[in-house]
Amino acid sequence: MGSNLMATAAAGQRLGPPLPGELRDTGERLSREELREQQLTRLRATLRHAYDNVELYRRKFDAAGVRPEDCRTLEDLARFPFTTKADLRDTYPFGMFAVPMADVRRVHASSGTTGRPTVVGYTDNDLSMWADVFARSLRAAGVRPGHKVHNSYGYGLFTGGLGAHYGAERAGCTVIPASGGMTARQVQIIQDFQPEVILVTPSYMLTLLDEFERQGIDPRSTSLQVGIFGAEPWTEAMRREIEERMDIHAVDIYGLSEVIGPGVAQECVETKDGLHIWEDHFFPEVVDPITGEALPDGEEGELTFTSLTKEALPVIRYRTRDLTRLLPGTARAPFRRMQKVTGRCDDMIILRGVNVFPSQIEEIVLRTPGVAPHFQLELSRRGRMDHLTVRVEARPGVGADRRPAAAAEIAKGVKDGVGVSVSVDIVDPETLMRSIGKIKRIVDNRDRD
Repeated sequence: MGSNLMATAAAGQRLGPPLPGELRDTGERLSREELREQQLTRLRATLRHAYDNVELYRRKFDAAGVRPEDCRTLEDLARFPFTTKADLRDTYPFGMFAVPMADVRRVHASSGTTGRPTVVGYTDNDLSMWADVFARSLRAAGVRPGHKVHNSYGYGLFTGGLGAHYGAERAGCTVIPASGGMTARQVQIIQDFQPEVILVTPSYMLTLLDEFERQGIDPRSTSLQVGIFGAEPWTEAMRREIEERMDIHAVDIYGLSEVIGPGVAQECVETKDGLHIWEDHFFPEVVDPITGEALPDGEEGELTFTSLTKEALPVIRYRTRDLTRLLPGTARAPFRRMQKVTGRCDDMIILRGVNVFPSQIEEIVLRTPGVAPHFQLELSRRGRMDHLTVRVEARPGVGADRRPAAAAEIAKGVKDGVGVSVSVDIVDPETLMRSIGKIKRIVDNRDRD
């Protein structure tokens, strides 16, 4: 890191050192033993609340032969049934709410691009808890009271914008509610308002970086010192790309609307070694994606969450489809860490018997000279066989004569590193669809062929 971080230190608001004890909240000061006692108390109350007030949970528990009082230890949670996205869609819109609508203060929903949206609700206490955990996440990222936060997460039914907004206010920051889109204007606002922090999806951060450079502005010259990136998986290679081009700390935040929204887990800026889960509010498990068997810490599998303090929409063993492993806490003991999510069960492509994740392609693209980080995977069918085309944008100024070599290097990287043969199409800059939120990495045209 360079001049930005030096300027921050000179101003007395350093990013990177451990969070002073006086800034840590009550939950962060618990011992591991105290945390487990609190988790069990809250878990048992959540199971009772869900069973008594949500018909779907009552049916599921009864069918599985378990009752809330059967949970005597944290390990007993493995006896209870899972919750899936399909459950929320089947009870659309409000069938999973555990409180009367008169007690619901806000409703959010997913985009619903693959079916009915999933709808989530929040009581006053839920909203306050959400602001608290997001503020805790910001502090872990190195954000301090008085910082200006440029919030490029989308506002509206998506949880990102408002979740980040109220969390930043709770942390004592000044919020710039930029939302998504109008990329040229966002660059101007960053130049004029001089925020220290940006909250945005990693894919849109790349779009902003491109716009800075298009306008002839060196991204490393801005006031930004830390970027907090979430809402989609991103790799260590993308972290390096952003940090080197922007001269900022790039840290990961994790969340999903069904559990609360962004702020479920956060990477600490002083270690950048995975995301500490705020386990006093969200109890994690990792399970085998096929069998559902609970796996020990350290083994990779599908992440599930049980909410411990939510009122409007408690979730029991919610299957996130995200692949990760649980690790011991470091910078924020007693909370365990989750390894950075770089793949999802439902994003995995099985191509001629080989499992392919977009994150694997991303790492190869990012190390290839002459191409931008913007890529898309297009599935088609040639005869009876599935075929994958990797479409990648060339960097500005890279002529047509250099593109075949870049395409060949990517194809070889995929063949050697992933084990499948693909086609690679290097396209003109700014050709692929940009996203102001989550990027759509996979286009499946097999049904059209």
